[in-house]
Amino acid sequence: MLVTGVAAAPPGQADDAYTVHPGESIQKAVDAAKPGDTIRLAPGTYRESVRIDKPGLTLRGAGERTVLRPAATRAANDCGKDGNGICVLGSSGHRVADVALRSLTVEGFRKSGVWASGTDRLSVRDVTARDMGQWGIAQQESVRASVRGNTATGNGDAGIFLANTVDQEGGALDTLGTDIRGNTVTGNRIGITARRVRHLDIALNDITGNCSGVFVVGDESRPRGGDLTVRENNVSQNTRKCAATKRLPALQGVGIVLTGAEGTQVTGNLVRDNVGDSPLAGGVVLFHSFVGVRNERNEVSGNVLLGNKPDLANRDTATSNHFTRNTCRTSQPAGLC
Repeated sequence: MLVTGVAAAPPGQADDAYTVHPGESIQKAVDAAKPGDTIRLAPGTYRESVRIDKPGLTLRGAGERTVLRPAATRAANDCGKDGNGICVLGSSGHRVADVALRSLTVEGFRKSGVWASGTDRLSVRDVTARDMGQWGIAQQESVRASVRGNTATGNGDAGIFLANTVDQEGGALDTLGTDIRGNTVTGNRIGITARRVRHLDIALNDITGNCSGVFVVGDESRPRGGDLTVRENNVSQNTRKCAATKRLPALQGVGIVLTGAEGTQVTGNLVRDNVGDSPLAGGVVLFHSFVGVRNERNEVSGNVLLGNKPDLANRDTATSNHFTRNTCRTSQPAGLC
């Protein structure tokens, strides 16, 4: 099949593939593709936003050599008009499934580099999302995602952001095992935020040089956020200083924070040299939510916490949280190490 400016794959290739070159339209190739097709982006710079709303598509670039930036003129679709680079869009009642984003760079968009809403089994790998106004890689109302081996840097809010919904209250979403693994997250306001979500794994990520490393947010709605794992991450030197917002105080020196969460396992992390003046500062911090909801039944165990100020902090009043087998020197209150 031929589309203007898009060459079809040669006969015998394992899957249909379209190749797009700089100056040609990625969106045109997406619109022409069928579920199961791969759209290959040749090295170069593309000035557009891309909207994907059909299942089974793969968008594959050439890593750092394939760059998406905002359109030089008025955005052509709602993804770009909303300030996003790549949008994968379904709905909570009809999730778009099995979309894959591979080996490309998205930079400089007003809102998000990758924005997913209403997806199932979205896979984002080897993607660089940098210098966004808000989030690097973000999703809501989405389940069973795999976000692996990406780089999120210099973004105005979280490098990687997961939520039930972003524009209304409600109970936490069961993500059915979303996997956030092996990413490099640096120079953002917050490294990784998991807000009102459940049943996911945040593991083996390198989270450094942000104002805050990891936020797990529950709050008052039911079910609460939690029943997730934060494990084997490097959360170090998150000492940038970010001003207060309507939702949060100033952030600096914040490692891993649980606020209003339940049933979360924080284990096997290396948490070092997170020092700052924020009321949330410290290596691993339990802090009641800003609507007064306490953390409950969380386990902080087997972590190495050194050079933080303090290494461990329980600034909550619940008695069902446990700190065991951690290597650390300082705590608030004393005796947690």
